[in-house]
Amino acid sequence: MVDGESPAANNQKARIVIHYCSRCRWLLRSAWMAQELLTTFEEELGEMSLCPNSEGHFSIWVDQQCIWERKRDAGFPELPTLKQRVRDIVNPEKSLGHSEKRP
Repeated sequence: MVDGESPAANNQKARIVIHYCSRCRWLLRSAWMAQELLTTFEEELGEMSLCPNSEGHFSIWVDQQCIWERKRDAGFPELPTLKQRVRDIVNPEKSLGHSEKRP
């Protein structure tokens, strides 16, 4: 894949990785986000991974791009924001319906 090019442009499905802290008990939150993303982007995603750590780290990656990091982004993402960030990478033309934030 060429840098900056969406996976869909190459007919490749995207890979999402959610890194979460198991000591902080963030598994359920991470699994819920994964389920929501898999449901919303069922045609665009090829893989969803949940990767536990014990350092208080939480981040979400789409392919090689970090779209959310708990410390950098001041907490956990709201689901509409998360879906928009994923959509902007995997299928910018996709409508998110009622989840779409209006400017």
